[in-house]
Amino acid sequence: MAREQKAKAKTEQIKGKVKEVLGRAGKDARTETKGRAGQSKGDARQAKEKMKDIFKH
Repeated sequence: MAREQKAKAKTEQIKGKVKEVLGRAGKDARTETKGRAGQSKGDARQAKEKMKDIFKH
């Protein structure tokens, strides 16, 4: 389960970065903002998983 969540976090971060870059390239502020939000969501999920790992050991 932990690996699955970590992979999901990394996927969200990558998708967010892609959206941000596409939004910036196309001068679409909405897409760029959605990309940043996706990255933040992935960062939060990754932080949660790291905390679970710390307290598990």
